Amino acid sequence: MADNAESLWLGPARRPMYWIMATSLSATVALSAMLILGQFFFELDTNMRDFLSPAEAPFVLVTMVAGAVALFSASVYLSDTCGAIEQQPSGFFDIVSLICSRLSMIGTTAVVLVMFFEVVSRYLFEKPTLWANELSLWMAGFLFLLAGLYAMQQRSHIRIYVVYDLFPRWLQKLSDITSVLLIWVFTFLLIWGGYNEARDKFLRWETFGTAWDPPLPATIKPAILIVMALVAIQALSNLIADWNKMPEHHSPLDEIDEVEIQNIRKSIKE
Repeated sequence: MADNAESLWLGPARRPMYWIMATSLSATVALSAMLILGQFFFELDTNMRDFLSPAEAPFVLVTMVAGAVALFSASVYLSDTCGAIEQQPSGFFDIVSLICSRLSMIGTTAVVLVMFFEVVSRYLFEKPTLWANELSLWMAGFLFLLAGLYAMQQRSHIRIYVVYDLFPRWLQKLSDITSVLLIWVFTFLLIWGGYNEARDKFLRWETFGTAWDPPLPATIKPAILIVMALVAIQALSNLIADWNKMPEHHSPLDEIDEVEIQNIRKSIKE
């Protein structure tokens, strides 16, 4: 009951989602440990190239599937709560954006861990990897795109309110419609001009051309179009959700994070 009371949108599915996350994460950690230990004790012939073609390495494929389930379930579970300064979701697309935001947060941690591993390998053991830089670039590309979607859902993109606040409500709504229309026009032109290239890169599985040679162009280019379409949909969702809200008046005080200030005060007292 307590879990359901804290739930933002999962409700009764919150606890099952937690167990799916915990089980798949445990399986991923165990399988990854077996892959690493197998290199030293059982002469298991696996390397990072196998992760680019897992069909040829069944054990790697199982590890990747478990990792994907863990990543998705963790993103869904963590999206069921909102931070103190986050806006509450008001529709289906808000929930999708929250799930993507949690995915990007987890991914940010993964990028840090990859770079930490590379630094330790390079400077402590003098054995730099061939894949850390490409993997971090690969993940960072997706993180950048998902962060833009999250910023749109949270209304966190830079806005100039000096003139907007002087408008009557009907003119503010007209400005909002114009903004969303421009976003949709840009998205349409982006997809119109980039679809063929993205399709071709994906179908021929174009790679990065490095030693590890991950398929960055084949995955990032289509992702740009897909996420930009989601951003446009989220912008329209925001417009509909905010349509009947009272006019907002902004001041520099709006930028002050009271929750963060209270946390700083507590840390100083301690």
